[in-house]
Amino acid sequence: MSIFLKLLLLGVLIMAQNCESKEYRESRHAGSWYPGDEVQLTKMLDGFFANARAKIHGNVHALISPHAGYIYSGQVAAFAYKTVEGKKYDAVIVIGPSHYHEFYGASVDTLTGRKTPLGTVDYDLDLARHLISKHKHISYEPAAHREEHSVEIQIPFLQYLFENPKTVEIVLGSQDYAMCEMLSNAILDAVGKKNVLIVASSDLSHFHTQSEANKLDNVVIESVAQFDPQLLHKRLSQDSCEACGGGPMITAMLVAKQCGAQRAQPLMYATSGDVTGDYSQVVGYLAAAFYTGEETEVGVDLGFTEKEKSKLKDIARASIEAAVKGKKPSEIKDASGKLEEPYGVFVTINKHGNLRGCIGLIISDRPLYLGCQQMAKAAALEDPRFPPITEKELPDLDIEISILTPPEKITDFGDIVIGRDGLIINRGYARGLLLPQVAAEYGWTVEEFLEETCRKAGLPRDAYKQEGTEIQKFSAEVF
Repeated sequence: MSIFLKLLLLGVLIMAQNCESKEYRESRHAGSWYPGDEVQLTKMLDGFFANARAKIHGNVHALISPHAGYIYSGQVAAFAYKTVEGKKYDAVIVIGPSHYHEFYGASVDTLTGRKTPLGTVDYDLDLARHLISKHKHISYEPAAHREEHSVEIQIPFLQYLFENPKTVEIVLGSQDYAMCEMLSNAILDAVGKKNVLIVASSDLSHFHTQSEANKLDNVVIESVAQFDPQLLHKRLSQDSCEACGGGPMITAMLVAKQCGAQRAQPLMYATSGDVTGDYSQVVGYLAAAFYTGEETEVGVDLGFTEKEKSKLKDIARASIEAAVKGKKPSEIKDASGKLEEPYGVFVTINKHGNLRGCIGLIISDRPLYLGCQQMAKAAALEDPRFPPITEKELPDLDIEISILTPPEKITDFGDIVIGRDGLIINRGYARGLLLPQVAAEYGWTVEEFLEETCRKAGLPRDAYKQEGTEIQKFSAEVF
């Protein structure tokens, strides 16, 4: 063989050794758990995000998102991902439980990336390999990723929101607290100064009746709302609640705390029964966010005592229970003080953090206690957006009361203060009202608040700018 041929072969060999093969993981569940066609998948995600009214002003460090088929849990997941819309991250680490392969530790995928109907996503391989180097129980277990849906289900949401997102997919084989701590420490060490989003993939209780699922899932939601990973682990270990991705949730909470997150916000809860109408065996789904940010103060102080507030809550609850059971409300004989004064009042009923009914009076000529009693009944049975509350739901209801100040017209949008003010928009026969706490809860700007109030009235979002539209503001004491 000539020297020329030897040099040529040597060059080819060197080039081959320096070329890293690119192998993308195929999405095994596209076409079954979610649409396998790009157009159909995009259309479905468009719908989810259009209906997800969730926004957080602040740095979101971690999310909880469910991982069932999109027709069941996709809308809930969109509430989580909506909070990071428009934000930028150096990488997204998705942590899911292992459903198909039993092993101890955590497995980090080291292929080039993943394919979905929306295209390819590249893994952050430097970060992935850095993680693997941190502990003997962090490795790459090919079998853990081969069929796993818990991480795959999250990827199209990331593609929809971010251009060319860099991801790391982790499948957690063991979910004891020591493993969660170890993985969270490894993530923090490997990430360094990168701005990284953690996504914990988890469903909640499985195959209970709707009533039993609500009770079990509320235990998880309460632990998440308290931002207490140890409490969540304790409750999962004692079987007082269920979450197939409990370990990923705990890990995400631990990482978020160390990254400076101060607050936790459950965003949406639902079950498969809410989609299918079959409440005999349901699966629970939760969306939540962990973030750095200050809480916006809501409403104003109108001088109601704690005793008076407690009395109004009792009146509202008794009215709801009587209405649901088909009974007449009890006569109120011991209302006094400010409860006898005429105030506008709204009664809001929530169930597991989700709105279940809200009706009220803007201005009233009747005593507050009577208005509260009547609006509580109306919120339970007459809100056209919801079916009437049933007796089995009564233990799961939370009641919020808003006592209103008289509305006043405004012409300067600079007079609107988020958290302090509610809005009323009138145009022709159309009217929309949103309470002060709504804008604070969703983190809206003044412009977004005006747009959403127009939307509530059934008007175009920019109707507040048009001549002939009347805008009023009011405040409320909320408890």
